[in-house]
Amino acid sequence: MPSEIDLFTQINNSVLDLQGAQLQNYERPLQTLVRLLHDPSLEEINRSLIEHVDFESFITASERTGGSMVGSAQLAWPDDHDSTLGLTLILLDKLASDSSFALNFSHHFFYSGSKVIAGIHSLTRQLIIPFVRDYKAYVHHHGNSTPKLIMPKSNKVFIVHGHDGEAREAVARFISTIGFIPIILHEQANRGRTIIEKVEANSDVGFAIVLLTPDDEGKTRNSIQLEPRARQNVLLELGYFIGRLGRDHVCALKRGIVEIPSDFAGVVWETMEPGNGWKQVLGRELEAAGHDINWNKVMRA
Repeated sequence: MPSEIDLFTQINNSVLDLQGAQLQNYERPLQTLVRLLHDPSLEEINRSLIEHVDFESFITASERTGGSMVGSAQLAWPDDHDSTLGLTLILLDKLASDSSFALNFSHHFFYSGSKVIAGIHSLTRQLIIPFVRDYKAYVHHHGNSTPKLIMPKSNKVFIVHGHDGEAREAVARFISTIGFIPIILHEQANRGRTIIEKVEANSDVGFAIVLLTPDDEGKTRNSIQLEPRARQNVLLELGYFIGRLGRDHVCALKRGIVEIPSDFAGVVWETMEPGNGWKQVLGRELEAAGHDINWNKVMRA
């Protein structure tokens, strides 16, 4: 079954992502925001807001406010609050569909210095954040107090791993065999992104499998004995996916002797030892998370 979540929580998350975005990745959260604003549950309200507004006249009037000084142009908002919301909806559509228009518009009306991304950040603070606040209040006032976003179950499964290539490949093969798409970070294109940006860009998954393997060693300050531990990037990504997907959509497989973080209590983890028992465990956890599992494939894998 698809999961149902608060639509405005997702809208707020996209705005937060836009606030922290850089020039090379601001388009994605902006497009996500617009996609969420066009959720079917908001269709009737959006139609009522935009049906009587004249966007071209609004832009023309706004352009006339600019003088010779950079940043002097101001948006010619109407006095009517509902019309302002409708114009902003249309504006966001155009910003998300044309990156050149978005950059030029932000620089022209929200000039904040020589850095191009500064205009996007200023647009977000001065226009998008107040709009989301007022739009949410409008939606609630007009009877749809808890709009829900129906999220289809993704068949992508993110595999978090350390240096144990054998475990990684075994899990990836199994996931593929039973009809899912394994997402392994180093197989995805870099596109100039940092590791955490790559994780975020590939986190549109329905489930995460975290391989806890003894790749590192560590100890407390007063201890003498070194203990096998998972790599730090594995623990970071473990926490990330618990926060993003929820504990019931994350399963850890522990291979060998490895310390389990104390904060991991309450999250499913299983032992990955020789044999096929771990495959049945993964099948069971995927099924519990709402995915359809072909148990004939699981048993033959």
